[in-house]
Amino acid sequence: MTVNPRTELLFPPHLIPGLKDLREQEWRELVEYVARLPETHPDTLAFSLMMIRLNACMGCVSGSYRFMRGCELCSQQTIARYQGTDEELIALFHQAKEDLEHYEEGKTDLVADTPEPEPDPEELE
Repeated sequence: MTVNPRTELLFPPHLIPGLKDLREQEWRELVEYVARLPETHPDTLAFSLMMIRLNACMGCVSGSYRFMRGCELCSQQTIARYQGTDEELIALFHQAKEDLEHYEEGKTDLVADTPEPEPDPEELE
């Protein structure tokens, strides 16, 4: 099996600029703002956490279609096909930012949403 060299384990911040033109103006402004920040800035980390949750990175496994396509295409597709509004996407960013702040304060554990594993087709019979 060949692994796409552009596949990361989790959404990497260097892919943020490529998401700019996939939505409307409010989204574009958020992406432009975050893309200018260093990778260790809290807003960059919050954006990455939001993308990890949206992309379901924690459930991505080698051999899956998403894994073989790579993080860049997966992320672009996720944002382009997101059914909610830009305001809802931005709210998800603010929620991730708040989650990171609570984690830093020791108020909560930080968990990325992990999808339930798909059932084995043989088990369904």
